Amino acid sequence: MTGDSDPTDFFPYRYRGNQEEIVTLIEKAVRDGDSAVIESGTGTGKTVVSMAGALRAVSDTGQKVIYLTRTKSQQRQIIHEAGEISRKRPVTCIGVQGRSVRTCPMMSDDPDNESGTSDELSRLCSEYKKDDGTGRPCIYYENIGKADIQSLLTYVRTVHPEPEEFAEYCLREKICPYETVKHLINYADIVAAPYPFIFMPHIRERFLEWAGVPLSQMVMIVDEAHNLPDYLRDMMTLEYSMKALALVDKEAAEWNDPEIHSGLCVTDVTAVMRECLEEALSRYLTGDDGMIPYTFLQDELMDRLGMSSHSLNILYKSLIDRGDIIAETRKAGKKLPRSHILSLGRFLSGWNMSDEETSIFLIIGGENPKFQAYCLDPRAAAEPLRLCQSSIHMSGTLSPLSDYTAEIGLPNAVERMFPSPFPSENLMTLYVDDVSTKYDEFSNMPEIYFRIKTYIISLIGSVNRNTAVFFPSYALMERFLADGIRDDIRKVIFTERRGMTQSELMEEVSGFRLSEGGVLFAVTGGRISEGLDFPDKDMEMAILVGIPYPKPTAKQEALRRYYDMRFGDGWEHSSKIPAMRKMRQAIGRLIRSDTDRAVAVILDRRTFMLESINAELSRDPCGDVVGFFLTGQR
Repeated sequence: MTGDSDPTDFFPYRYRGNQEEIVTLIEKAVRDGDSAVIESGTGTGKTVVSMAGALRAVSDTGQKVIYLTRTKSQQRQIIHEAGEISRKRPVTCIGVQGRSVRTCPMMSDDPDNESGTSDELSRLCSEYKKDDGTGRPCIYYENIGKADIQSLLTYVRTVHPEPEEFAEYCLREKICPYETVKHLINYADIVAAPYPFIFMPHIRERFLEWAGVPLSQMVMIVDEAHNLPDYLRDMMTLEYSMKALALVDKEAAEWNDPEIHSGLCVTDVTAVMRECLEEALSRYLTGDDGMIPYTFLQDELMDRLGMSSHSLNILYKSLIDRGDIIAETRKAGKKLPRSHILSLGRFLSGWNMSDEETSIFLIIGGENPKFQAYCLDPRAAAEPLRLCQSSIHMSGTLSPLSDYTAEIGLPNAVERMFPSPFPSENLMTLYVDDVSTKYDEFSNMPEIYFRIKTYIISLIGSVNRNTAVFFPSYALMERFLADGIRDDIRKVIFTERRGMTQSELMEEVSGFRLSEGGVLFAVTGGRISEGLDFPDKDMEMAILVGIPYPKPTAKQEALRRYYDMRFGDGWEHSSKIPAMRKMRQAIGRLIRSDTDRAVAVILDRRTFMLESINAELSRDPCGDVVGFFLTGQR
């Protein structure tokens, strides 16, 4: 049922709270060519209000709305809301994802292809498209030319399929899902796309060709925008590890260790790279990492190889050229066009061109030591957001908004904050003041660990409600599990583990949702705390073990200094604000509708310093939790 009879309105529901105001704000920002940076609380309906506002502005203009996401679950929400909008105003929404062997029968037979990057799979795909003289090019690609585009569009507009569902439909029709999506993007009003389709230049170039409009004719909506600065930093960061060198040696052996420069073979370079890594570890590593001089790697290579900087550049190019030959040879044999020699050459060339004003250079320790050129400033990577018609940035945890705007480098940004429309009394947030995960206290006072353990066990046992326990790190969670907390809790514990696949994660989450009084162990800032909803009885209590301040490292110290220069308070922006955002995201899992009621308990005395958390001190958290669920008030 629609919210009003205005034929220009794309909002498919009855407006509640501040939704109509947000839609109007976004519409005006898009029409004016401005950016909008919006923090809106739980229950605002951020996905649908941003889509409705953008569609109002671009309707009948030929412009496209590009909704950028980081996860598949977010993409599904966009397509669902597009289906609801279409009940009122017809819109075409296409979900695009990177190439996958799971949707390509031609590639799926070779298990090696599972690890292929989007670029590698694209190059391999081009080989399958060719008629190699056997008369057997890829039939799924060939059949696209015979497909009825209008029938495909009718299917998309009536069914509103999720990407996986559309892929299955295409395979039944014997057409390539990826190539079909490329053809349909030109007809779409809304495209739900992962971040790389806009922020990675070589992918963006192809995406713009498929879309048929330039960046200046696109409206970008950035979902969960609080993640964007770190995503852009990571995207611009270069690194190379000891294990990667072993892969180069293996490939070199398969290709008779080719000579690449004046008597130097590939393994001569990898041997020297190992020496450089060991030297950096010996001289600069302090704790988990250490800063190295910008010129360290180049100087060490020149010294150990007896080469000038000019000769090194020739060496890097030779590695790249040799790697390209290997990759092309593999591709011609219908194998994944990957070369580890190529990757080494690209790393060395990229490291040499890194900007010392916007990056720091590190040696990372551990089981797989690596060099890393970590990007501090995300503004260069955010350039597409300045070239498009308008960009809309939404999250429940964006404040301080002006700092986000400056960090991304957005001109003419409209900044607004909207509260959750749900009754504030439906969420009780408590903290205790006799425990802390502060390093010097937690490490030197074992009684604090046992007190936290007692709180977790007692709180879970006080009520029979689905409860999530969010830890600040996997290491701390694993310590509690190793210490036998399962036996003490005496309930089924579902666990977010390191390196889980998406299907493994969702299996744990589904089991937790279906349980009665189940327990979910997860990590603050992890996939569960950031991207999943737990409405109604799915999760009614969250226990936050400590404050997820980042571990002190050389990288973290460099980030603090960067923020000192940009905003004047480096610790606030590098540690406190990110920790509060992670905590607010975790707590935000609890209340997803105006009938949900839930409790969050933070086990850390330092919570009183976190003004945006709005937690109350409790001397009897178990009693307060029981009282809340019995009476609806403390």
